[in-house]
Amino acid sequence: MATVSLRLGDLVWGKLGRYPPWPGKIVNPPKDLKKPRGKKCFFVKFFGTEDHAWIKVEQLKPYHAHKEEMIKINKGKRFQQAVDAVEEFLRRAKGKDQTSSHNSADDKSRRNSSEERSRPNSGDEKRKLSLSEGKVKKNVGEGKKRVSSGSSERGSKSPLKRAQEQSPRKRGRPPKDEKDLTIPESSTVKGVMAGPMAAFKWQPTVSEPVKDADPHFHHFLLSQTEKPAVCYQAITKKLKICEEETGSTSIQAADSTAVNGSITPTDKKIGFLGLGLMGSGIVSNLLKMGHTVTVWNRTAEKCDLFIQEGARLGRTPAEVVSTCDITFACVSDPKAAKDLVLGPSGVLQGIRPGKCYVDMSTVDADTVTELAQVIVSRGGRFLEAPVSGNQQLSNDGMLVILAAGDRGLYEDCSSCFQAMGKTSFFLGEVGNAAKMMLIVNMVQGSFMATIAEGLTLAQVTGQSQQTLLDILNQGQLASIFLDQKCQNILQGNFKPDFYLKYIQKDLRLAIALGDAVNHPTPMAAAANEVYKRAKALDQSDNDMSAVYRAYIH
Repeated sequence: MATVSLRLGDLVWGKLGRYPPWPGKIVNPPKDLKKPRGKKCFFVKFFGTEDHAWIKVEQLKPYHAHKEEMIKINKGKRFQQAVDAVEEFLRRAKGKDQTSSHNSADDKSRRNSSEERSRPNSGDEKRKLSLSEGKVKKNVGEGKKRVSSGSSERGSKSPLKRAQEQSPRKRGRPPKDEKDLTIPESSTVKGVMAGPMAAFKWQPTVSEPVKDADPHFHHFLLSQTEKPAVCYQAITKKLKICEEETGSTSIQAADSTAVNGSITPTDKKIGFLGLGLMGSGIVSNLLKMGHTVTVWNRTAEKCDLFIQEGARLGRTPAEVVSTCDITFACVSDPKAAKDLVLGPSGVLQGIRPGKCYVDMSTVDADTVTELAQVIVSRGGRFLEAPVSGNQQLSNDGMLVILAAGDRGLYEDCSSCFQAMGKTSFFLGEVGNAAKMMLIVNMVQGSFMATIAEGLTLAQVTGQSQQTLLDILNQGQLASIFLDQKCQNILQGNFKPDFYLKYIQKDLRLAIALGDAVNHPTPMAAAANEVYKRAKALDQSDNDMSAVYRAYIH
């Protein structure tokens, strides 16, 4: 993008890394958020996403001049919602200007009228001179009433307008409302926010305590407030990790796309092993938030995109671990997790005292316990941190992270977890996170199979599948997951967002977990059989919603 002359308050198109140009507004950054060194850049608040970031000036274009061009090349739903939010913002701004202009005209008219009434002619002056003292006092009293009426008119102005009139500000300083980075949202954006983001409550001010109905833990907003993007150092003073009776704890960071703008990345060197559906989104968000990341993947070509975005390349897992302070890994199953650690040039060869390893793979408790033992035996620190979500949530930085193991390491990973997820939970000793993750995925996998079963039953009984979805979306089962997976089925689009083969793997491991403690899992067992049939129909590498095909073949 060509360099342009821009200033505070301008609407712009900003390009950040590999993401498409997005509409935003140049605003003042938080006081404690330092400007990056190097090329000139502006702090931009993006519409429709609640995200904000420093953008180099050459990556910015004026909004109005390039609106048509950008709309032609970007057709996504979220992009259109962002554009709608800009237009809503402009309409409201225009409405305020017109109201302000109208009020000014009314004030002027009232002043002129008052002056006309108070300007006496010569005849009036002669008559007034002959008035009695009491009558003069009466007129004076009426004059006071008029003054009082004028004060009432002034009092009818909005508090904001009075504040602007009464509080002169220094030249060059932005007004307070410019410091408030809140951008009005369009109805379409509010509709999106009614989804997963609706559960998060924004902290009213930095100084006010967060109120939450949940007695077990508090929600902490590590991003925007009315004085928005407060830097992470300021917020950590307020951050409390509240323990449940079970000993589990949680740190909730609200909407990650909002959180991201206020994260101060750790100064520790981060490594990441495994760039699959989940790992790719995680690494992208780590880089976006300014972390120093070294990547490795079994298929080296997958690293190229991240190298272009500023990541460093590690030749082997051992090299990544030896050169980084904290190394994360996210691979497919227990065998892959063990091979990564114990295999040739594996993680274990790079471990020495003080090195940290965080396994984000969804595996069984026995596997993760074995890996923890060998890491710790070499003087390393270990944390398991499997994630709940899918590719889209990974890309959006909205994963749920379940952690267990080294509590200190969990806290050291704070900025990383905030970059990649909306919430993280600390669940105690190693193995607990693996068990909880399998239970979560067991519920999700069983639910997906039930959805597919219901849609096929509707079809064979002559009922409209779309009508069934509409009914479900109006009831208690309504959720983004339900809607997306049903849409996949109705459109015949099974592009993987969560591989079918992996949800079947998780069901299998969850059933084994139940067997180990002699607990029945008949629903999961039935769902597992349906997924196995879908795998036999070559649906392994499709999305989990492709389990639908097991019912129609």
